[in-house]
Amino acid sequence: MASSASGGTARVPTEVPEETGAAEIAAWAGPRFVEFVALMALMMGLTAVTIDSFLPAFPAIQRDFAVQDPNRLQLLVYVYMLGFGTAQLLYGPVSDGTGRRPALIVGIAIYLAGSVLAMLAPSFEVLLLARAIQGIGGAAGRVLAVAIVRDRYEGRDMARVMSFCMMVFLIVPILAPSLGGAVLLAGSWRLIFGMMLALALVTLAWFGWRLPETLHPAFRRPVSARAIGSGIAVTVRTRASIGYATALGLTTGCIMGYVGSAQAIFDTGLYHLGPLFPVAFALIAGAMGLATLINARLVRRLGMRRLAHAGMLGLFVAACLQLGLILAFSGRPPLWLLIATLAACQFLMSFAMPNFNALAMEPLAAIAGTASSFIGFYTTLLAAFCGLLVGQSFDGTVLPLAIGYGALSGLGLATVLWTERGRLFGGGTR
Repeated sequence: MASSASGGTARVPTEVPEETGAAEIAAWAGPRFVEFVALMALMMGLTAVTIDSFLPAFPAIQRDFAVQDPNRLQLLVYVYMLGFGTAQLLYGPVSDGTGRRPALIVGIAIYLAGSVLAMLAPSFEVLLLARAIQGIGGAAGRVLAVAIVRDRYEGRDMARVMSFCMMVFLIVPILAPSLGGAVLLAGSWRLIFGMMLALALVTLAWFGWRLPETLHPAFRRPVSARAIGSGIAVTVRTRASIGYATALGLTTGCIMGYVGSAQAIFDTGLYHLGPLFPVAFALIAGAMGLATLINARLVRRLGMRRLAHAGMLGLFVAACLQLGLILAFSGRPPLWLLIATLAACQFLMSFAMPNFNALAMEPLAAIAGTASSFIGFYTTLLAAFCGLLVGQSFDGTVLPLAIGYGALSGLGLATVLWTERGRLFGGGTR
């Protein structure tokens, strides 16, 4: 391995043409560690802004478009996730053939088109279409950020970078609803999509100016159905990759169920917090940001598996305790208790999620783009499906959410046990 000027250990391809020198491969003219992490986090964070910043606008959107069923507003989250998940199948394979830069530029252009359409949407149906287009474009940032990190780092160093990215990424949900609420005070909910448009333009300019191509020519793959199918087959056959991807999807399903029903729980349906809704949302999201910071500091010493397994086991125990407490209050616990138990669950799952992602990608260096695409597609659709089931079950109490957390964390723990052949805190040195 060659030491990277940007911090950590940069990845050097292990199977390259003989005439390709290691020094040439390891050379890096891009941003140093802090700027690199910030840019990757921004690429991933565009999704969080797109989902969370307009949650306070649900009542205004419902009023403007005369939406009768408030649960139908959740579709604005889930159609985005549908487009986001499906499009991920394309960006990775294309970037494996053409490079990361062209694929990301196309993705951001699609996202910009969706944002403009959302600003001008004359009906709820057109707004749903705009959200799907935003998802198709936004998928590029998620897929290519992971692929770019995998291009540059491996092992515990990759997990460290992903943890820092997730930490910055998870600060966004703390701020996004407040930003959306501030925009609403200044004008129409349509301006929130203008804010998304501006953020995408900043991302495009920063990426285009500062980040060189990270895919070495030795790792280029032909863009063909056969090559894509081969890469997906390798990913599915790799037990660690498909197992940890499944656990990631189930765990993310908890978050999607929470995000989909958060506005109804904290504002219109149960606690009626009104302008204080972003505060409750921020307290819970803040627990995730703190956990990812701790994970980033511990992962190089303790390893990905130990932290991921401890987080998954802790999440399952916390989710079961949460369910018991919520049952004791007939599905309507005091607000402080709900915030405390949800924050505990989010804190623990944040030790699992970035490490699950790194563990799933670790064996797939030679097909990082295609693997990132398929894993992103698979985990996003699994998470969206699970989240939709939980969110659409909202019945005026938080019982469906608590049941969802318990069931999904239990399935996630069982999947980890299957992946590691019945062993926790073992299965390798990573």
